[in-house]
Amino acid sequence: MIVPMKKYTFLILASRYEAFLGQLREAGVVHVTLKAEGLADNPALQESLNEAEDLRKLLAQGAPDQLLQDKANVQSKIEATHKEIARMEPWGEFDSHRIEQLREAGYPIRFFTCSKKDYKEQGIAVQVIGDTVYGVIVGNEPMDETLNEVTLNEHSVNELRADLDALNGLLAAADARIEGWQKAHLEETKQQLAEVEQRIDWQKVELSGDTAAEGSLRLLEGFCPEDKTEGLNQVLAKADVYYEAETPTEEDKTPIELRNNRFAKLFEVFTGMYGWPTYGEFDPTPILAPFYLLFFSLCMGDAGYGILLMLFGWMVMKKKVNIEMFEGLGPIITTLGVGTLVVGFFSGTAFGMDLSALFPSIDYLFLNGKVVTEGGVRYVSKAAYAAQGLEGGYDAMMVLALLIGVFHICLAMVVKSICYTKRFGFRTQLGTWGWTLLIVGCLIAFIICMIAGASQQTTKVVLITIAVISALGIYVFNTPGRNPLINIGAGLWDTYNMATGVLGDTLSYIRLYALGLAGGMLGGAFNNLGLMVMGGSVEGATWQWIPFVIILIIGHLLNLAMSALGAFVHPLRLTFVEYFKNSGYEGKGTMYQPFANNVVAK
Repeated sequence: MIVPMKKYTFLILASRYEAFLGQLREAGVVHVTLKAEGLADNPALQESLNEAEDLRKLLAQGAPDQLLQDKANVQSKIEATHKEIARMEPWGEFDSHRIEQLREAGYPIRFFTCSKKDYKEQGIAVQVIGDTVYGVIVGNEPMDETLNEVTLNEHSVNELRADLDALNGLLAAADARIEGWQKAHLEETKQQLAEVEQRIDWQKVELSGDTAAEGSLRLLEGFCPEDKTEGLNQVLAKADVYYEAETPTEEDKTPIELRNNRFAKLFEVFTGMYGWPTYGEFDPTPILAPFYLLFFSLCMGDAGYGILLMLFGWMVMKKKVNIEMFEGLGPIITTLGVGTLVVGFFSGTAFGMDLSALFPSIDYLFLNGKVVTEGGVRYVSKAAYAAQGLEGGYDAMMVLALLIGVFHICLAMVVKSICYTKRFGFRTQLGTWGWTLLIVGCLIAFIICMIAGASQQTTKVVLITIAVISALGIYVFNTPGRNPLINIGAGLWDTYNMATGVLGDTLSYIRLYALGLAGGMLGGAFNNLGLMVMGGSVEGATWQWIPFVIILIIGHLLNLAMSALGAFVHPLRLTFVEYFKNSGYEGKGTMYQPFANNVVAK
């Protein structure tokens, strides 16, 4: 839910402005409305912003530029030495001083390489490696054009290897200096950055106060959660400042604070990825949370992978796995693992193995699903047909994915109608309610008629009645006060968009079935590869168990990583595109960030 806010307007004497800001920061509950104009031109603020940027860069790099440059120089020399060793190895060991002495005595020695097929016995072939001839020529006679003259390094291979050892020592010393700097200055730099960011917050708030009464007064605007206003009012009473508190309007840029239960709170990170709601909108998190968990679990669809996710999430929570990108995500990873375990159990899959023979899978939920028609009985799933000794039907998981999609989109339309009515009034949303009544209403009415056993004539009358009422809202009263012909044209355009959009949106949910199926098939493929190594049986020789285990571990870890990536991305797409579009969610709000002292004293 979105926490109710109060809008505060403060009027302060200019002489007491800084003292009041200090009291406001100590209260730590007011989100101050910052001005955009004038901030970019303030030299002090720009200096603080530049300082913060330099500190963030330093923390991202992990060390000062000079230490990193020293390490990079050594690494560059090591790379060059490796290349030089590879170039010089075919020439073996030699004494560069003796070669120079021979040149001074009138016996210049020149080195060459040549392809084996082009070599014409010129000079002396020292050795042949692969298709390359390495040789020498004594004297200044012209070289054949097929020969490539080579200049040798002054150092032999052994000498270059000794240089490489020395460089590796320098690299270790450079790493030690960087590590020493991190131990001595990293926490200090983080503290310094926090202090600079605190100074930036102060400067922005200070500059956001408008001047009044020829500069003798300052005017400041902010927002405070309603449940914290009592404490704020006590602070303001002591501050001896004039203020007004009022309920924010739709036009106010009211910041958003979300307050959800422990389960939904885990998924607020996904709401933030799309964008916070505006104050007049609704909080999508309570609906996003269970559906994202369901979508992720269906995309994974493997009970074994669910256990691994639970274990990984527990290790992240207990700090046994310290990976920055997963920091703070241990609880949600564990929750997603639990969901995957449950769905994998009902889909009958664990580590790519089919468990349907041991436990009843979701196919059995559709076993008795049937539709009675004039031509007889039509079953829903393949399992139902198979139980009758017949062929036909659909995969139960595919049917379930489409049913979930229909429900999710219908729920989005209902949410949109209710929330838009609350924001803009019922009279302006007759068209929205018309579409909701047409799609959701007809679907519910049809299901009720089927369950109640109503005749086809009764069902037809009910559906036509709903369609007529819906058409009035869609085509005639969609925008009250406008020309009816324009309303009809707008309704026809909406009809085209709905006909193409809703159908496509519903079919998008097949990905829930496809991703789970793909992951299960790939896991099964790795199992088959392992069994092939074992000769098709788990009773293979002892040595065969080693490649068998290696294939299973690497294969399933790879499949887990790919499945988890798909299960993370595609439910987000179904939420951000299909659901948010049909629910009318915009997500253009600003997160509640109170002006507070966030620096922890050392």
